[in-house]
Amino acid sequence: MNPSQLVQTAAGAALVLLALGILVAGIRLVRGPDAADRIVAMDLISILIVAFLAALSVRTGHPAVLDVAIAYALVAFLGTVALARWRQRQAAAEKREAP
Repeated sequence: MNPSQLVQTAAGAALVLLALGILVAGIRLVRGPDAADRIVAMDLISILIVAFLAALSVRTGHPAVLDVAIAYALVAFLGTVALARWRQRQAAAEKREAP
């Protein structure tokens, strides 16, 4: 097996494992007992999608996919910050309403 085939095989295995991780995190997203669990699951899914896109770029040999991964990572970060701020405001409102 030459080095190119080894990289292709490793990238293919990484794609399968990352897809499995996205599926498991998706289950946590749906079943999460709390909003904080769902926020963490969304953040994990975002990270796994960025890693999936990077592995896809290696597998296909198209470096343009890395640009998509970087843009997605930036948007996902802003979404995570927005959800965390929403959760913080929600917790503060619940604290004010409690006697």
